Amino acid sequence: MMRAAVIREHGTLLVERVPEPDLPRYAARCEIVYGSTCTGTDSHIIAGNFPWLASLPTILGHESVGRVVETGEGVRNFRVGDLVTRVGTPAIAAAGISVNWGGFAEVALAWDHWAMCADGLPRSEWRGHRVNQVIPPAVDPRDAPMFTTWRETLSYALRAGVGEGATVLVVGSGGNGLSIAAHAINLGAAAVVMVGSQAVGRRVEGRLSLERFVDYRDPDATRTLADAFSDGFDFVFDAIGRQRVADGFLALVRDGGVYSTYGIDEYGGLSVDPTRARGRVVLHPCVYDEAETHQAVCELVLQGRLDAGLWYDREAPYELAEIARAFEDVVDRRTAPKALVAISR
Repeated sequence: MMRAAVIREHGTLLVERVPEPDLPRYAARCEIVYGSTCTGTDSHIIAGNFPWLASLPTILGHESVGRVVETGEGVRNFRVGDLVTRVGTPAIAAAGISVNWGGFAEVALAWDHWAMCADGLPRSEWRGHRVNQVIPPAVDPRDAPMFTTWRETLSYALRAGVGEGATVLVVGSGGNGLSIAAHAINLGAAAVVMVGSQAVGRRVEGRLSLERFVDYRDPDATRTLADAFSDGFDFVFDAIGRQRVADGFLALVRDGGVYSTYGIDEYGGLSVDPTRARGRVVLHPCVYDEAETHQAVCELVLQGRLDAGLWYDREAPYELAEIARAFEDVVDRRTAPKALVAISR
């Protein structure tokens, strides 16, 4: 048996003992070392308003990192001791427990998608496991849970076209918003501006090379930014996903610029009023591929250009038994935008 963070009814997250997963041919058994909270996804799942909910009871977590302790007979690309990203326990049919990725559990599986592909298994069986990637030994395991968010948002920013000399506005200062801003800076943007909470603004001051940080409670935020960036921004990213963001910030996109929504607070209910735009606007879909940016994120971390300490406190992780409090502290903004959770037994 192992411990896992289980939702049996929406609004409540409990740590329970559940059966450990079996070891399939192409999987590696991992002891999960650390995981991190995701306000954008996990908190919506807990509340019951995530767009793609698995049935209850369900095991939460998709930003967990595991250490390989055993490999199935078909595994050729994982070794015992490897640190692997985005691991999770599968659904436990015998106990009637589903998973929303299943990363907040003590034991999980990583799938050797390379071997599955080489051995001729259908793409549908291994494509979703490309998120299981090995992290270089030089990376601190406490930084490793951030790879999920960093890879998603880097792929997203690159596909949107962010690059050298761009002007970028990010609305939302949670984990995703911070990641988009950090990537834009690393990609050579000429100016990166964020609209978010004062607490995050203080946290990143002097640590993230922003052109400006604007308090989201400022009623004159859009007017201030319109005056400061009279030509508009090349890219405006909504990292929250609310109608008020589109209504308030679409007019800050330059003629021919890009507007994109990454957040999911009001998923499926957003609309764009073209009369608010100053000219042509490209609406970029929220598309990304984690696997395509894994190597780039590895290099950025090893170069010191991505620092997990901006997102959570590495020195004081929550224990798995405290995971409900970790989410409460993040949602109530009593801590950093994310929380690190130590999971190993």
